[in-house]
Amino acid sequence: MVKTLLHRLERPEGRVRAVLDTDAYNEIDDQFALAYMLKKPKKFHIQALTAAPFHNEKSSGPGDGMRKSYQEILHILRLTNREDMQNRVFEGSDTYLPDEKKPVESPAARELVRLAKEGSPDDPLYIIAIGAITNVASALLLDSSMAERCVIVWLGGHAWHWPDTREFNMQQDVAAARVVFDSGAPVVQFPCMGVVSELRTTGPELGYWLRGKNELCEYLVRHTNDEVASYAGGTAWSRVIWDVSAVAWFIDPHFTSGRVAPSPICGYDHRYSFDAARHPCRVIDAIDRDKIFTDLFKTLA
Repeated sequence: MVKTLLHRLERPEGRVRAVLDTDAYNEIDDQFALAYMLKKPKKFHIQALTAAPFHNEKSSGPGDGMRKSYQEILHILRLTNREDMQNRVFEGSDTYLPDEKKPVESPAARELVRLAKEGSPDDPLYIIAIGAITNVASALLLDSSMAERCVIVWLGGHAWHWPDTREFNMQQDVAAARVVFDSGAPVVQFPCMGVVSELRTTGPELGYWLRGKNELCEYLVRHTNDEVASYAGGTAWSRVIWDVSAVAWFIDPHFTSGRVAPSPICGYDHRYSFDAARHPCRVIDAIDRDKIFTDLFKTLA
């Protein structure tokens, strides 16, 4: 069992069956990640795109955030001329987990269970989650056996040395994070502050690489600049494109580095604790910002 788990924690070679679970309306980085994935058909055989809940100033609640994310996924499909995938987009949870025992049923959670059943420990479903991990946790609670037939790649939490775990994706649904890390499923964690926070770009850089290339690139540049103007107008700025990192892990072994270690325990006090006897996960410790952005920009343009 441990040997199989360790094998699934390795970066896969070749094409993978994959799902992207995204709160696409929350920030601009989700759109970059989704487009990047869509533009890499030799690496990703995309099985589904699922909308994750979120709640901030852009939504009236988790369900509203999820529905706006669903519509934003459809928008990116139109911009990338991938309307053929519209029937593979699924609405997710409209609330966060009420506790660690009760799933929030949704079309997304049921589809994750179904797709995982089509896999095996040797040919797992890769679930790339770049929002609150409610949909994935709900699927695991609906069918715990899917832990043996999937790999979960999640951008969530902060670096293990960080003083807290008050990161947007994790703090939205701590119960879901606990379910996922406790499930025994192979998890590849991309921590935000202290690791992925290196993945910063600027307005001039975006303009140089993407402006005028195509409708998708124009949208990404405009939307990024507009979003930044809402909080950094009149100041020098750089913007972290967080979610791209989880997609980039699959593409080139030189883009990231990490290690296998016992899975962390995600506390409701927004801190990690550790137990050396727990099952292993992979935690990413460093990313190569320049290599990732070079490939991302060339791919999108």
